[in-house]
Amino acid sequence: MATVSNPIVVMKRYELKYILTPEQDKFFREKLRGHMEVDKFGLTSIASLYYDTPDFRLINRSIEKPLFKEKIRLRSYGLATSDSPVFLELKRKAYGIVYKRRVQSTIPLVEKFFSGDGDICAGGQINTEIKYFRDYYRTLVPACLIIYDRTAFFEPGGDLRLTIDQNPRYRTSDLDLRVSMDGISLLPKGYSILEIKVQEAMPLWLSSILDEGKIYKASFSKYGEAYKQQMINTYRKELQYV
Repeated sequence: MATVSNPIVVMKRYELKYILTPEQDKFFREKLRGHMEVDKFGLTSIASLYYDTPDFRLINRSIEKPLFKEKIRLRSYGLATSDSPVFLELKRKAYGIVYKRRVQSTIPLVEKFFSGDGDICAGGQINTEIKYFRDYYRTLVPACLIIYDRTAFFEPGGDLRLTIDQNPRYRTSDLDLRVSMDGISLLPKGYSILEIKVQEAMPLWLSSILDEGKIYKASFSKYGEAYKQQMINTYRKELQYV
């Protein structure tokens, strides 16, 4: 199997999530001035295609909120093509710490990989972990596409990172990163998702902003919420025929 020779990324960090009302979103962005800057990409549309077993084993376990959970997804920045770079990410969370393995590839190569055809990158520990994950779950298929419009912020001279995701949406049909960036809304209009990514403790100035804005930590998974909404919609449709 052919591979793409590109960087492999390993990340370890804490990720804290918050749901922002339109008013809190505006307040928070204003308070960030002087502390953090928007990264060079600005507002970016991101699509993540989640793979799961046919019986949704991965997301059902995640919803149970275990001490350890894992997921695998294929991410593109903007609408993908068959030749554009995409990123296969294996994400694990254990005792509140997030570990992510990420490799760059293309959609045709990833499709071959999930069909059982060889490796995803040129050997090494990351390849071993991702291949083991695929082989352990045996059959992994596209299950849900999550899309959102992200602004990322960084702290000059520091390692603090945070993102604000607007218009989070999903779909469970046309599960292909090359089709469109359309989807069903996950949150009420104007609401957004704040994610704070830290290596150690959160700085006091950021804690103060959150307290002043009455912005409280929330347990929220985009794929988990999409799965729940889809189950509710399916149940309602079934009731119509009872």
